[in-house]
Amino acid sequence: MSDYDVVIVGTGAGGGTLARHLAPSGKRVLLLERGDWLPREKQNWQAQDVFAANRYISPDTWYDEQGKAFQPQIHYFVGGATKFYGAALYRLRAEDFGELRHHGGVSPAWPISYDELEPYYTKAEQMYEVHGARGEDPTEPPSSAPYPFPAVSHEPRIQQLSDDLEAAGYHPFHAPCGIRLNESDLPHSTCIRCETCDGFPCLVHAKSDAEVLGVRPALEHPNVELWTNAYVTRLDTNPAGTSVTGVVVERDGEAETVSGDVVVLACGAANTAKLLLVSASEMHPNGLANGSDQVGRNYMFHDSTAVLALSRDENPTVFQKTLALNDFYFSSDDFEYPLGNIQMVGKSSAPMFRGEKPGETKLAPEWTLEKVARHAIDFWLSTEDLPAPENRVTVDGDGRLTMRYTETNSEAKRRLAARLHSMLGKLGMQEDHLFHRFAYMKNDIPVAGCAHQAGTCRFGTDPATSVLDVDCKAHELDNLYVADTSVFPSIGAVNPALTAMANALRVGDRLLARLA
Repeated sequence: MSDYDVVIVGTGAGGGTLARHLAPSGKRVLLLERGDWLPREKQNWQAQDVFAANRYISPDTWYDEQGKAFQPQIHYFVGGATKFYGAALYRLRAEDFGELRHHGGVSPAWPISYDELEPYYTKAEQMYEVHGARGEDPTEPPSSAPYPFPAVSHEPRIQQLSDDLEAAGYHPFHAPCGIRLNESDLPHSTCIRCETCDGFPCLVHAKSDAEVLGVRPALEHPNVELWTNAYVTRLDTNPAGTSVTGVVVERDGEAETVSGDVVVLACGAANTAKLLLVSASEMHPNGLANGSDQVGRNYMFHDSTAVLALSRDENPTVFQKTLALNDFYFSSDDFEYPLGNIQMVGKSSAPMFRGEKPGETKLAPEWTLEKVARHAIDFWLSTEDLPAPENRVTVDGDGRLTMRYTETNSEAKRRLAARLHSMLGKLGMQEDHLFHRFAYMKNDIPVAGCAHQAGTCRFGTDPATSVLDVDCKAHELDNLYVADTSVFPSIGAVNPALTAMANALRVGDRLLARLA
């Protein structure tokens, strides 16, 4: 008899969501998290600590294809990357589930349709208390229910931006947002609508992250157990290699093995692939579940750029991440291919700029860091990163993770930034002042910025070209599943978290049926 019914490795958007979904069933569930609870401390809300000092970046070493070591922008805590995300909880567009032709290549179809995932999107929006407004975004897919909470209101400068975009013929919309804000009853609101949200951990647990709304509710059930500081080093199988029989865990300096009737990996695209690759055995010489040689391949992480525009008037906005624009998601008037999504990002503050020196740029001499921050309006531009087999995670004999990555859709990325630049004059901003913002993209090695990582264990119907079947079970093992963004055949151009959550719920239903 196994120690547990289900062992889940990872507690982020996939693992934390799955644990909460399974918890009421009474099944014995073990959650394994390599990190610890994120400490609640005043530094949670200090830009200097979060962005400049990298206080919460978890120590790890990956390597690029030249063998150069780098520190990935990774967070090993209960709740995973969602502890620091901006809680932008978008559905993929319905068209993203089919094949889409881009300037840089083809975005492949998923093995399931949008309609199959739609009920789980609705459940995920309810679980993660998403605010939004249906009917504003012309690209939005059909939905079976309204958002569970009303859209977060724009502050005056962002409302003016929205009005200016509409006047220019565009279709701005209220961004779907996972914050626990009650604007109609602020004295009792968990969220205080502060400026330290996007990219920061929430000191008051008002962000809809996978710790607060996944793991903690799951742990209210006595059948769910969490081990922190529990690093899974490999998976062992039966002699035939058809079933995972042991999950090897390093904890408190000791190695121990636990077993589950079902084992689910939700470690993130890079680390899920790594765990499978380091679990190579006689029956799986190229890595567990890797008979197709697809484990680790097709790594994606979005062609994203964080930029700031300088408003002619000061921008006193506190919570800025309330507006988005998808007018160029599928094409533009001068380009037949998809460009991507434009949304707001957390408001700039001077400490975020770290070592940037406006005195050495064309901003000199009248623009200081503080003045830049006061006038900045900050945008996040995402273009779809296309899957490519050569963009991959590999592991050597010492377990060193190497990331090989070449940009795939650069022309669309360039054109999306150009479109935003061309719009500035109509939006009350300095037309020649659009700059890269380094609060997010602060490492010279692109693969270090891995918040939106996906791919590496794609699901599909053909075992020769995919790692997992349509239920996200490994083709080659009867009790191994994956429930994170690793499974994505494509990534779209919107934030992947809600899709990971929705698919985790879908996988959860498959597991409940199996274990019934």
